[in-house]
Amino acid sequence: MSRRRAHGRASLVADDRGLTRFGAGFVFLVGLSGATMALQGGASPSVVGVSLVGGTVVGAALLWYLRRIAGELERSGRRL
Repeated sequence: MSRRRAHGRASLVADDRGLTRFGAGFVFLVGLSGATMALQGGASPSVVGVSLVGGTVVGAALLWYLRRIAGELERSGRRL
């Protein structure tokens, strides 16, 4: 059985939700990675918190950059 993709506005909204969730998960994982690295290094709880926030900011910046590059490639018609 093959799954057919619905065309139209409803499928675009569903795709946007999926991409938003994927992006939020990506940002969360980058922030969590910063916090766990600080924990493994024996950092104090305040430094772990700062690492979590800093990692989240870095993850958001990286996601913004990747979306920008992907959008430029899409507009130019080139493939990744």
